[in-house]
Amino acid sequence: MKTNLRIAIQKSGRLQEGSMALLKESGLSISNGRGQLKTQVRNFPVEILFLRDDDIPQYIEDQVADVGIVGENVFIEKNKQNTLVKKLDFAKCRLSLAVSKSENYTGISWLEGKNIATSYPTIVSQYLKANNIKAGIHEISGSVEIAPGIGLADAICDIVSTGSTLLINGLKEVEVILQSEAVMIASPNLNSDKNEILDQLLFRLDAVNSAKNNKYILLNCPDEAIEKITSVIPGMKSPTVMPLSRKGWSSLHSVVNENDFWNKIDQLKSFGAEGILVIPIEKMIL
Repeated sequence: MKTNLRIAIQKSGRLQEGSMALLKESGLSISNGRGQLKTQVRNFPVEILFLRDDDIPQYIEDQVADVGIVGENVFIEKNKQNTLVKKLDFAKCRLSLAVSKSENYTGISWLEGKNIATSYPTIVSQYLKANNIKAGIHEISGSVEIAPGIGLADAICDIVSTGSTLLINGLKEVEVILQSEAVMIASPNLNSDKNEILDQLLFRLDAVNSAKNNKYILLNCPDEAIEKITSVIPGMKSPTVMPLSRKGWSSLHSVVNENDFWNKIDQLKSFGAEGILVIPIEKMIL
């Protein structure tokens, strides 16, 4: 029987779109109709299960699924027999404490003796213990932001992306407990066949994510500036340099991290670089 790697992803919500996009960009041909709970990838030995985000760690522990894509906050909170395989660099957010805007919050000691409403009691409990704070924790599964307004709690701890939801509900963010992003988790008990498939998939994911963070750069420069420019944008190993028909000039091709490019552009221009082109990379094999 052909071995398939079962990957669980969120069936709806903030992680679903990013998970599907990443898998498709990695070359997986996926068909998922509305309401579909599982599908077979047509061109790769993977079956995808569409599940509730909070349930995925348990399904992996029970070996119903082999691998899952969840928020790092869920992975930590559920604390199941899962292994963190890879951070995926999307769906970034933070788990934060918030209080009413009218409160005079003076620091973490303000929480002493207070009540905190949250969907993440394990993480909050660990945070309070680490800071020697004794506070009550009320676990609720949704609409956490309403808790201070109805007198259920003095503070909340919830996922924050932009902070707009807090503002709408009259709250202010006061402490960041955890920085989170989408992560790939797996069962520690995968057999050799499934580990091999996972390794192949991770190779593809690395190629996609490396491409997202880097750009292909082409520029023209005087020959005497090649050494200086190469020191600024060395590329993966060494830039490609090709002579132009214009005597004493060359075309230099390299790869640059997008975050670094804007910091280096003035330096490149000061060395005489001209005609600078920056091009997206679809895949990048290191």
